[in-house]
Amino acid sequence: MEPRLTLITLGVTNLAASTQFYEQNFGWRRLPASNEGIVFFQLNGMQLALFPDRELAADAGVAADNRGFKSFSLAHNLRSEQEVDKLIRELENKGVTIVKRPQKVFWGGYSSYVSDPDGFLWEIAFNPFLPLDEKGNVVS
Repeated sequence: MEPRLTLITLGVTNLAASTQFYEQNFGWRRLPASNEGIVFFQLNGMQLALFPDRELAADAGVAADNRGFKSFSLAHNLRSEQEVDKLIRELENKGVTIVKRPQKVFWGGYSSYVSDPDGFLWEIAFNPFLPLDEKGNVVS
């Protein structure tokens, strides 16, 4: 199997509210392939999909009772600590829940966490060990 990630699908409790969160707070635009049952956003090199959680569970053939803490986070890396601070201020002004204020972290970077309406954690970080190209892709 090739090391590739093409789509991240988040199971959400309210598709309209989640779509509004990502459009209004992150400034993302849904793709034309979106419809009343699923919403897609283009990221750098992959897509993020929002899909009703019960329908996602049914599609996968698993129980739809997994609530509470999500055992993963998604990350949006920036080029400096100042960019992290600026983005967190912008998100806070839009009413986004700031889970952890920006701060220097044990691994040598600078990090903050925000939460979407379903509790999915987004780390907003500067990682000096992951340089980014002009499009925001990690340079290996």
